[in-house]
Amino acid sequence: RMPSCLLKLSRVLLSNKLRALFILILMLLSLGYLTLYWRTVEDSNDSALYSSPLESSCAPSVPFSQPQPSGTPPARGSVFFVETSEQTKPGYLFSCSVESAARAHPETSVVVLMRGLEKGNASLPKHWVFSLLCSFPNVQIRPLDLPELFSGTPLEKWYLWPLRRWEPYLLPVLSDACRIVLMWKYGGIYLDTDFIVLRNLENLTNSMGIQGDDVLNGAFLSFSPKHEFVELCMKDFVENYNALIWGHQGPGLVTRIFKRWCPTKIIQSMSCKGVRALAPKVVYPIPWQNWKKLFEAASALELQKLLNNSFAVHVWNKLSHSTRLEIPSQALLAQLYSQFCPATFAKMRQD
Repeated sequence: RMPSCLLKLSRVLLSNKLRALFILILMLLSLGYLTLYWRTVEDSNDSALYSSPLESSCAPSVPFSQPQPSGTPPARGSVFFVETSEQTKPGYLFSCSVESAARAHPETSVVVLMRGLEKGNASLPKHWVFSLLCSFPNVQIRPLDLPELFSGTPLEKWYLWPLRRWEPYLLPVLSDACRIVLMWKYGGIYLDTDFIVLRNLENLTNSMGIQGDDVLNGAFLSFSPKHEFVELCMKDFVENYNALIWGHQGPGLVTRIFKRWCPTKIIQSMSCKGVRALAPKVVYPIPWQNWKKLFEAASALELQKLLNNSFAVHVWNKLSHSTRLEIPSQALLAQLYSQFCPATFAKMRQD
């Protein structure tokens, strides 16, 4: 027989089922609204750094720099950038990242994949960044076709789950997914759009950078196609997926796979079964805790020391995006712009 307390509870629920249903619907709507709000805020923050204040600075519609037949895959060994939001008006840092990579790799295709671009459209939006970047013959700006990218990989079914769009960190998680699939399918180099490239990265094969505190970061990846390490990353991405923990599919993913790959409990500058963990100075010379140093004046000696030891500088856009950069100035970041993305720097000075 049903205990009396459970019997009373069931009667209460039945007598108030309309009210309970109303409360449940209200809670679900509130959760959906909050999720959409935070995704919108995060998207705007990630793309806000040094964006152009003038709509009049937009350039006329320009063709893709190197038109490709429909469905033509990127060349193997390319340098890849990915924009998983719908935005099509990137800012100065985005422009500098791609420009600096194009200058450092003149013989290599630099492929920029943007989700907001219309597939099959032969022209780019009216914005100065596209005109500037298309002046580099090795830069290709293409639509990001997520179903096509993920097809034939463990992430295909993961991406197609209908409720995926409501997850709180969807945009950064999509970026985490894209980079490992690009490395698996095509190999080459992946960079976040808040890097300034100082010199050619192609000798850093099958490697990632240590950001500090025993943590690897996937903002820079360099792998040969179909590498076993990347395959393990794809499988772990799906099998141990957690949408509620920030960075679980990003730094957390590459860190735990590397510790299994070696195996090791402590990550330091090392090479293990052909995969390298690079010292922080190589691609993360400014620790995220010290990101404000980018906006402080740097002497010629400090700058030269950085250039001698590092291949790229990560700007930590999520932390630094709202900080004003004076142009021109002796700030470290301003000097990096001036030297490694001079066309973007000229546009900044103009604005």
